[in-house]
Amino acid sequence: MPTLNPFAKKISSSPSPWRHLLWILPVLIVAAGVVAKFASRAERPSVPVEKIPAQLPLTNTQKPVPVAAKPDPLPPVRYRPNHATAGATNLTATNTLPVPTETPLPENGPRVVRNVFEAQLALNRHGISSGPIDGAIGSQTRAALRAFQQRDHLPITGELDAETKQRLTLDVAAYTNYAITTNDLARLRPLGSNWLEKSKQDRIDYESVLELVAEKFHASTNLIRKLNPVVNWTNCIADTVVKVPNAQRPPTATKAAFIRISLSLKTLQAFDANTNLLVHFPCSIAKRVEKRPVGNLIVAVTARDPNYTFDPENFPDSPEAKQKLGKLVLQPGPNNPVGTVWIGLDRPGYGIHGTPHPEQVGRTESLGCFRLANWNAEYLFTLVRPGTLVLVEL
Repeated sequence: MPTLNPFAKKISSSPSPWRHLLWILPVLIVAAGVVAKFASRAERPSVPVEKIPAQLPLTNTQKPVPVAAKPDPLPPVRYRPNHATAGATNLTATNTLPVPTETPLPENGPRVVRNVFEAQLALNRHGISSGPIDGAIGSQTRAALRAFQQRDHLPITGELDAETKQRLTLDVAAYTNYAITTNDLARLRPLGSNWLEKSKQDRIDYESVLELVAEKFHASTNLIRKLNPVVNWTNCIADTVVKVPNAQRPPTATKAAFIRISLSLKTLQAFDANTNLLVHFPCSIAKRVEKRPVGNLIVAVTARDPNYTFDPENFPDSPEAKQKLGKLVLQPGPNNPVGTVWIGLDRPGYGIHGTPHPEQVGRTESLGCFRLANWNAEYLFTLVRPGTLVLVEL
């Protein structure tokens, strides 16, 4: 029978069927890979979108980037390095450092304070001092809070509670910048180590820029250092800009009708004619009980930038007393023993005055007078006049 397909013989006589697998095998490999890929996806647990963290954990090579970071509301601090060490840091006079950020004020008005630092700042703007502003809660800050709470008819807790925060508001930025001036630098003087050396100085002024800046802005030197960690305070030059608390006093609207000094609380308060509290300050009192006057006194005289007379009778153990050098006069200045203000009382030798050591006010005792931080004494000076009543209570 004839063959219908002329190629049938050739096909039937072709090599083994294994030849057909040569083109099928690649197809099978590709198909297996696709199946494996979908299988591995099926094994992975799905994560709902809402449970994915907004920011993944950082690796050692990643740098934190704040989410929705707000721009710094203050201009940067300009730092001019100590030229003696500039080579180590390779800084130049135009290098800038970021100023720590703060929450800007809302557009619709003041905001409530958020922490102890801002509370101290707000109290200061009410004429109520917690001592040098330092951002730490302590006995003087609690006393200031109690004075504010009593004045505003709040529960007197001495704590920065929610109700007190609502009344203590800030309508300005918490920080500001200050540029060191040539006049600031010209004021600096090394302080003599004894009475005789001090009596030879032309002025008993600040010893350092750090001390000047801290007093100017009613702050502790530690706080100023923390706000400006890279400033070389031993070698500041003019135009160095530093970050400081925005400390301000309320305007003087009226004179004080009377002053009340509490010996037990170590505080001084001034009131108007309607017994409204005008100021509250920490106050140092006499070390010896018999030197503490109790009762009614009168302001007899007031003086800015007073000099100070060293009397050897008050310091019998001093070298000057032993050498019988007599009385010595020290020139005015913030480091003068009576500071920048003298409010003399009608009891001889007694007065209210400033001090070169504001951080010690209310913590150490005096020879008999009432000591205030220089900035508090200066503000009290604007409220009193000869004839103002001073009540000294136990």
